[in-house]
Amino acid sequence: MLGLEYAFMRQALVAAGSIGVAAAAVGYFVTLRRQTFAAHALSHVGFTGAAGAIVLGLSAYLGLFAFTLAAGLALALAGRRLRQRDVGIGMVLMFALGLGVLFLSLYTSNAQQAMSILFGSIVGITAAQERLSVLVAAGALAGLALIHRPLLLASLNPDMARTRGIAVGLLDLLFALLLAATVAVAVPVIGALLIFAFLVGPPAAAQAFTRRIAGGMVLSMLLGLGVAWGGLAASYAIGWPASTWIAALSFALYLLAQAWRGWRGGA
Repeated sequence: MLGLEYAFMRQALVAAGSIGVAAAAVGYFVTLRRQTFAAHALSHVGFTGAAGAIVLGLSAYLGLFAFTLAAGLALALAGRRLRQRDVGIGMVLMFALGLGVLFLSLYTSNAQQAMSILFGSIVGITAAQERLSVLVAAGALAGLALIHRPLLLASLNPDMARTRGIAVGLLDLLFALLLAATVAVAVPVIGALLIFAFLVGPPAAAQAFTRRIAGGMVLSMLLGLGVAWGGLAASYAIGWPASTWIAALSFALYLLAQAWRGWRGGA
């Protein structure tokens, strides 16, 4: 069942499951803070870093993590207003993708590795990548658990958080780094173009199903796990790339949640 007799399938299930849970937990705050476009931009910056690292003869994953973390840090230091300006973020996104294309044109002999960053290669996860995914996901969840209470207040009402002595700027920085690390480890699995399948789909659905924060976060993580494993199961049983199934399940889940919200509102 699910191809568990194959090592690559076991590795994919562990990596995708851990990333799906962590990304859904972090994504819950991303949607609360209205930073979905900024989070999406981080994944594209990571692709540029991967392509640049290949040009320099370095590991694509080293460039991915370095550029994504640096971009997350810059985003936090830029201030809340800039983070929520779609035009500014869109221009940075455009420039980053343009650089990525340039890097690929300069070094095409190993372009496939960078392209896998763009579209994902979940069934190509190695044992080392599986361990890295679990470690980063566990670290992101632990970090989020430590700061989730003040982060929640700072996300919903930053002015009140400041009056209570909460260091909102520091929280913004810590969350940006958590988000960047989560995006960096998720991109090789789902791809930079489909990162919303983990980061936004399950949290948005959970928020439609329940308004309770604690219950919503738990539901978001369960939905993230279900989307990850469901996509892999569908890919193994039916065919088509796993990333396609994961994106489709995430979209279907979002539509179902919106229909539920509309029905409940009209009931």
